[in-house]
Amino acid sequence: MGTDARQHAAFAAARMYYDEALTMEAIAAALGVSRSTVSRLLRDARADGLVRISLHPPGAHRAEKLRERLERRFDVRARVVPADNGGRDSDIDRLGAVAEAAAEELAGMLRPDMSVGLAWGTTIAAVVSRLRPRPTPGLRLVQLNGAISLEGTGLAYVSTVLARAAEVWDASVMQFPVPAFFDVASTREAMLRERSVQRVLEAQRQCTLAVFGVGAFDAEVPSQVQTGGYLTEADRTALLADGAVGDVCTVFLRADGSWDGIDMNGRGSGPDPARLQRIPRRLLIAAGTRKAVPLRAALLAGTATDLVVDEVTAAGALGLD
Repeated sequence: MGTDARQHAAFAAARMYYDEALTMEAIAAALGVSRSTVSRLLRDARADGLVRISLHPPGAHRAEKLRERLERRFDVRARVVPADNGGRDSDIDRLGAVAEAAAEELAGMLRPDMSVGLAWGTTIAAVVSRLRPRPTPGLRLVQLNGAISLEGTGLAYVSTVLARAAEVWDASVMQFPVPAFFDVASTREAMLRERSVQRVLEAQRQCTLAVFGVGAFDAEVPSQVQTGGYLTEADRTALLADGAVGDVCTVFLRADGSWDGIDMNGRGSGPDPARLQRIPRRLLIAAGTRKAVPLRAALLAGTATDLVVDEVTAAGALGLD
């Protein structure tokens, strides 16, 4: 049987099998061939591209609807990761699924000679751990927010995350070796005037892509800001009194997306939403039911152009409207 004749036969067998739901025995009788020949024709139809089979996991339709709503409501490009097990999966499971999807999205955003601003945190560490090798010539990673904690630690944690990303992308790294939060605002202002710090801030301004998560005070998967020795009990009390619901790049936000007047922000080293908005593309990654409120705040603040989020958290953020 020639190639054209074989393809016509494969198409005919596929049409009867998939469109008309005929059994292989019925197709064999109609075509005057054996059942094993029908099996080979169906296999050939798939191999030749005459048949394309798409699998849609449970929840994919719901996730697509949520994506459309997020994009309309917050003017972002969104990817919503469907929930497993009928939505009964844990926040740890959701973080893993979202981190895998975000690593894939991030790989597609990279370009040679790009500067990428990278914030640190539990979510970003999970994403970086799932990155696959993709050497990108001239890529530079710039740390977006300081990392030194009250105990003087934090740099080792952040350095590990940045080093992993640099390894898989073959990128250079510019660290930001200052505290995440200064003791007093005047010290912060003085430090930010230092030439070595100004060099990092200028590198941040040159970034064309920023990657960051959103922190919550009571997430099932604890935020690094909350557990890494960065905040005292007095800090937490003051933040709650100021109406803070979470943070982006260690800048705290209220539920309405505002950040002015939160005392802690006068002591932080991270970029506020206004500075973030100067970066053309900004990927926000969020997973976990307790992230719904701070996620909505971050979106209202205009921090993101792109979003990767799990289905349950997306529904929670939209349900707050």
